[in-house]
Amino acid sequence: EGGKERIQIFEGTVIGKKEGGLRSSFTVRKISHGVGVERTFMLHSPRIARMEVTRKGAVRRAKLYYLRQRVGKATRIKERREAR
Repeated sequence: EGGKERIQIFEGTVIGKKEGGLRSSFTVRKISHGVGVERTFMLHSPRIARMEVTRKGAVRRAKLYYLRQRVGKATRIKERREAR
């Protein structure tokens, strides 16, 4: 029983990326039960079954670490519209 694995979905906002070839990683932040949770994933990890971009935000920063201090509606990011 201990060897079983299951897929666990982690949905949130990407607040940072680190480029480094095979060592590239990204950090995802979400609010779970009122507590901020951040997880760092290796981009090319075989443990990641699937990645999906649901929305793209209009931001002017590469790292969104300032979202850590914000609460509630202040953490919302305006959606980026793609030109046709």
